[in-house]
Amino acid sequence: MTVQLNILLVEDESFFQKFYVQKLQEQLFTVDLAVDGEDAIQKLSNKKYDCVLLDIIMPKKNGFEVLKYVKEHAITPLTPIIMFTTLGQENDIQQALSLGAADYADKVFFDFESLLQKILVVTKNITQV
Repeated sequence: MTVQLNILLVEDESFFQKFYVQKLQEQLFTVDLAVDGEDAIQKLSNKKYDCVLLDIIMPKKNGFEVLKYVKEHAITPLTPIIMFTTLGQENDIQQALSLGAADYADKVFFDFESLLQKILVVTKNITQV
């Protein structure tokens, strides 16, 4: 059974935007795109998502700032956020998790199956319907 998930991809680089939007849509997910941190906060304030893939290095507000803002303002209290980035340093991962991220995925390896599994794990209550 396929479950329709609404996903927000927060990514400023067009190459990654195209690749991951296409892959997510192939899974029959609905995908919205935010191109910077302020755009992400606006979209999260106006629509409910089942999962957010949040890049760290972005213009206007970086991923850490977005994560901190949405958690402090309870904008997405139940929405799992996966930090989705090229930064794989242990301190970056720990900072993301300490700010409330549900998981971390390295987008550089284009390991979509691994990302998909992380999405399914963090949205398990939705995908078990």
